[in-house]
Amino acid sequence: MPANTRPSSSSGDIAPSRYPGERLGLPESGAHSVGRVGRRIGALVVDWMLAMLVSAMFFGSDAWANTAIFAIMQMVFLPTLGGSIGHRVFGLRLIRVTGGWVGPWRPLVRTILLVIVVPALVWDSDQRGFHDKVAGTVLIRA
Repeated sequence: MPANTRPSSSSGDIAPSRYPGERLGLPESGAHSVGRVGRRIGALVVDWMLAMLVSAMFFGSDAWANTAIFAIMQMVFLPTLGGSIGHRVFGLRLIRVTGGWVGPWRPLVRTILLVIVVPALVWDSDQRGFHDKVAGTVLIRA
């Protein structure tokens, strides 16, 4: 191997980030930084509790109804409010990585993957779940 060639790393030769969101051009902290785990879990709990409340009122707390109501809330509020009710309560907002409106298909794809659960548990160094990577979105602090 030539002296000026280094072996390929398993990470695809991408330099590690110093902080989540650095490679996306986001600040390390404060407004517009990547929403951290605590806020995201809190938002998820709020959204799930709201879905359970609506389900209990109309469907007797049926598990499928809980999931469907949760998904509908995500697909309606992400493109219209910039985040779910839980996101807004915890000061989070969903944006496209490339900027602009998230549109209707990104929330749909993101929600389907979120409901499956496993993609949301696979994260990169920017603390973006696979559901956000596929949808081309990132959850930031508002």
